[in-house]
Amino acid sequence: MTQPTPIRRDVRTGDHLSVALRLVAGGLPVLPLRAGKGPFGNCPTCTGNACGGRPNMKTPGPCRCLLPCHAWAAATTDPHVLSSPAWTAAWHRAGAVAYHPGGAGVTVVDLDDADAVAWARATLPPTRTVTTTRGEHWIYRGTMRSANHVRDGVDIKSLMAYARWLGPGVGIMAVLPPLVLALVEREETTRPRAGVDSSSLTPARWDRSVATGCRHTETYVHSGLERGIARILAHPDKGAGSAAYGVARFLAGQHTHCPGPCGLDTLGEQVIDAAVSVGVPEPYARRAVTNGMGAVLGATA
Repeated sequence: MTQPTPIRRDVRTGDHLSVALRLVAGGLPVLPLRAGKGPFGNCPTCTGNACGGRPNMKTPGPCRCLLPCHAWAAATTDPHVLSSPAWTAAWHRAGAVAYHPGGAGVTVVDLDDADAVAWARATLPPTRTVTTTRGEHWIYRGTMRSANHVRDGVDIKSLMAYARWLGPGVGIMAVLPPLVLALVEREETTRPRAGVDSSSLTPARWDRSVATGCRHTETYVHSGLERGIARILAHPDKGAGSAAYGVARFLAGQHTHCPGPCGLDTLGEQVIDAAVSVGVPEPYARRAVTNGMGAVLGATA
């Protein structure tokens, strides 16, 4: 792989919130990091996970804390949460912006030194690359279990992990290769959808432009979608495929009296992406969503 062109850092001290708001406008789930690149500590109520944990953590719980507790599980795409009074103090003290790779449908191979970078260039297929302080992030489409120290200087950041945002990087994002999957002990992983890579890490999002015949407000549709995605993310070990079926059926049922179009295809893609992010194989996720909507609209796959 040729040497990547150094990228311009678009995260500057004091500008973290504005960068975060720009990223969530594209659907990237983000959170603030402390100056030492770690997440902000839990509040007293959440210390020791006494609150039960976020709904999308490995052990789903009831926590609805307004603060950025629980590290990667606090990552959000809601601009109101990011700019809320509860998060303002964290942004004032933040040293960096981070994102949840699994929530964005990607895996980051974190190469921490020159030797690790040399290994990747000799071993892994080229993909989008972001220059870091000591090495590089190689970003692949698809998600898997996160793991640290899979070999000298190499960490895998995807599900249940965060990565610093250091810019969009350079190069075309490739599909998550078997060589990366093999670095982590075998367990259920996901292969991403085939298709043309875009300049963003995030999929298309529903808005009024794809739903010119929908009788509902954007707030109503987004609220239902967010509740459904939270339900899917609450099943990181098993049951996410069934949850995706139920969410798709629920969303389709909301629009049975609309003249249409309502952008159900776009809603369905977002449900599929949520299921894939917690380990559901993409063909299974797509079939579950198609059948869930078909149960209401009269077509199945």
